[in-house]
Amino acid sequence: MRMLHTSDWHLGRSLHRADLRPAQAAYLDHLVEVVRSEKIDAVLVAGDVYDRAIPPLDAVALCEDGLVRLRDAGARVIVTSGNHDSAPRLGFGSSLVDAAGVYLRTRAGSLAQPVLLADRHGPVAVYGVPYLEPDAVRADLPHPPGPSPGHDDAADAPPRGHAGVLTRAAECIRADVAARGGVRSVAMAHAWVAGGEASDSERDISVGGVGRVPAAVFDGFSYVALGHLHGQQTLDERLRYSGSPLPYSFSEAGHTKGSWLVELGADGGARVERVPAPAFRALNVLRGKLADLLTSAAYDRYEADFLSVVLTDTSRPEGGMERLRQRFPHVLVLAFEPEGGAGGSRGYRAKIAGRDDLTVAAEFVEHVRASPVTPGERELLAGAFEYARRADGTETSPDRALPQTALPETALPETALPETALPETALPETAGAQPGEEG
Repeated sequence: MRMLHTSDWHLGRSLHRADLRPAQAAYLDHLVEVVRSEKIDAVLVAGDVYDRAIPPLDAVALCEDGLVRLRDAGARVIVTSGNHDSAPRLGFGSSLVDAAGVYLRTRAGSLAQPVLLADRHGPVAVYGVPYLEPDAVRADLPHPPGPSPGHDDAADAPPRGHAGVLTRAAECIRADVAARGGVRSVAMAHAWVAGGEASDSERDISVGGVGRVPAAVFDGFSYVALGHLHGQQTLDERLRYSGSPLPYSFSEAGHTKGSWLVELGADGGARVERVPAPAFRALNVLRGKLADLLTSAAYDRYEADFLSVVLTDTSRPEGGMERLRQRFPHVLVLAFEPEGGAGGSRGYRAKIAGRDDLTVAAEFVEHVRASPVTPGERELLAGAFEYARRADGTETSPDRALPQTALPETALPETALPETALPETALPETAGAQPGEEG
């Protein structure tokens, strides 16, 4: 049995507003070609098909087209819902499309009902475990294996937390495998398993700080196809994350993306081979002074990349983003960390204690652009505060006239509030969160 393990497509997602639809379409083209060339029997998609609970229409169309083409290429397709997906929406019509060879597994109560595949060595039972939000699904999980006199629902409920609900799920699946005579079994799950390494683009699914589940929860299966973490990684020879097909944050700049080709033998042993994903556009992080970045030949190879740039000039350059984009048209993030900049661990309240409004404002301007305010700018700030006090009815010195420069007809000088991009972490690429989600 030859299976292709994928996950975390996140169709409809962008990267700091950069359109990734062409890259996602190219990835689906790649999957179809792999299915044909490698004679894949089943494609496994372990959650987060979409990036949002209500995905954009073009993402839905892209998904439908991809699933149809994978099926036409000869593979059955088994899909589970992740924490980014809306399980009811993704699973709509699942009983109807089962007959077409595309299996949507989104219901917690059905997780111990496998998709049964077969090869010359006999049956293979594939169990699709959707993302299990602990408190939302505790009442929906199958009853524990073994006798349960009186069916006391309260007594049957699994322990709270991710480990509790996934342990119950695995127990029910193992019981079904045993009832089928110990057939070869594959489990799909969307979870954070201990030992897995996270990145910045995954939503936190922890509850009270506890989100990871022990790897031992998945003992006893021929192979476990995991989703949720975006880095391709191996926790055990039979327990793996395929990772996302594209980098969805700059923390993934060093990732090598791909899927796993899993071949199950007659005895249930798995031979696993990495299948690299096509690279759409490389991600890199550059750091240096603006003049060096704009002129040095050392940066030639980054000109076509998606970039996050950190400027280290002692004074914030004007028009930094526009100037960078003349050489690097795909700069997405710009941050400013001046060399020798003073750090500080004091809180905001401690930093402003004992300072008047004008001093705080002047220090803020100096902090933002790494150069002190000019006398004219100080006069502007003083006038603005005076005007605000009068508008608020606060008592001020009666003999002080409002400076003529307090409300100028033009905006502040360009250098007063320089244009800059927020640091990467300021606007995370998330949308459509389910309760308690991460990625």
